[in-house]
Amino acid sequence: MAQWGYTGETGPAHWCDNFPDAKGQRQSPIDIVTKDAKVDAALGPLKLTPARCADVVNNGKTVQVNIDSSETNMCGGPLKHNYRFAQFHFHWGSKDGQGSEHTVDGKPYDAELHLVHWNTDVFKAVGEALPKDQGLAVLTAFIKVGKENSAWNKLVALLTNVKCKNDKFSIQEAFDALSLLPENKSDYWTYEGSLTTPPCYESARFIIYREPVEVSAEQMSALRGLLSYCKGETPCCNASDNLSDNYRPVMPLNGRVVTASFQA
Repeated sequence: MAQWGYTGETGPAHWCDNFPDAKGQRQSPIDIVTKDAKVDAALGPLKLTPARCADVVNNGKTVQVNIDSSETNMCGGPLKHNYRFAQFHFHWGSKDGQGSEHTVDGKPYDAELHLVHWNTDVFKAVGEALPKDQGLAVLTAFIKVGKENSAWNKLVALLTNVKCKNDKFSIQEAFDALSLLPENKSDYWTYEGSLTTPPCYESARFIIYREPVEVSAEQMSALRGLLSYCKGETPCCNASDNLSDNYRPVMPLNGRVVTASFQA
């Protein structure tokens, strides 16, 4: 895959040079304009099943936790198929007030969590589902700095093992990714979109919880303290050495409808 990043000549404005899907008509993320969201009272909560977290890796672009599952982990809500949990990862800012990929009425949050699931009714493997329409469903939660979140303590402990790019750590103790989600799982927005990183395939349905998750400043610093270079490499002594501001700017809606499960 061609080189890509979040700044300069490899940044989001240039992704379409090497990844043609990045200039498609249903790209993500988007700004959710709450007054324009279409309410569908028939949208109920999703059925979510926990899965085993296998390992955590710093890939130089984000921190990702890979999931070991052989069953359906998500269905219902706006989904017409059954989906299996593959991985979750984060996008975050170097300071408060920026970091989320999606925005709400123009307002960004400090970070965003993506739980990526793939369609097991239609496809045989996540790699097959990745580029295809209805291949993925991404359960999404906004994160803001505020009070301490006890569920994040286990996550923060895991992050200490993947400080540098290419660090990988096998997870032995049970860790439930669903504990990172907000308490209110009934209120969400949903729309058809794309991967928010290259190759930006237009294969993802986003389900975005209305209620943000609060974490403390110290817990957020565990993300902001991760590094974008490998052990043994000489850092460049600039802001990009820290793994932060790994979010794509919002993309045009292009006539798509955002649906809400709740009346604002």
